[in-house]
Amino acid sequence: MNISPLSSSWALGHSIVLGIGLGGKAIENLKNCPECVINVPDPSLWEQVEKLAPYTGKDPVPDFKLRNGFRHEKDKYGIAGLTPVPSLSVTPARIQECPIQIEARVSNIHSPANASFFAIVETEAIHVHAHEDIVRDENHIDPNQWSPLIYNFRHYFGLGDRLGKTFRAET
Repeated sequence: MNISPLSSSWALGHSIVLGIGLGGKAIENLKNCPECVINVPDPSLWEQVEKLAPYTGKDPVPDFKLRNGFRHEKDKYGIAGLTPVPSLSVTPARIQECPIQIEARVSNIHSPANASFFAIVETEAIHVHAHEDIVRDENHIDPNQWSPLIYNFRHYFGLGDRLGKTFRAET
């Protein structure tokens, strides 16, 4: 089972777009099995995410990763102290500790002509799991209870104080 930290993603409706590096195990897995789980950690998990950073599931480790200090690790759950749990709709496992886990299917993988080191992976969310303590009214994430881990220019952050809400906010 492979876990790959992401540095870029965005969502709109049921579509979630991921930036995935080329040459690693994550893109290989997505091409071989076009399913994934997008596990969204909270700030308390930043150290577990960082523990994953120097490891790759690719064996042998590609030269460009070796030069950047990566090592092979088959059991990324163990190395990060995370717990795999079965998914309901896709093959990859979810990470129990992550407050939000989104099971998704890959709809497209695109490598831009001017980008030799990453691919744009388009996914469709098909099942969302959320820890009970951040759910409100059975079907909404409570923004007062949920804070995502934010990776900003190679630094980890949580959210600051709430400033307000849009007129369309339901919660």
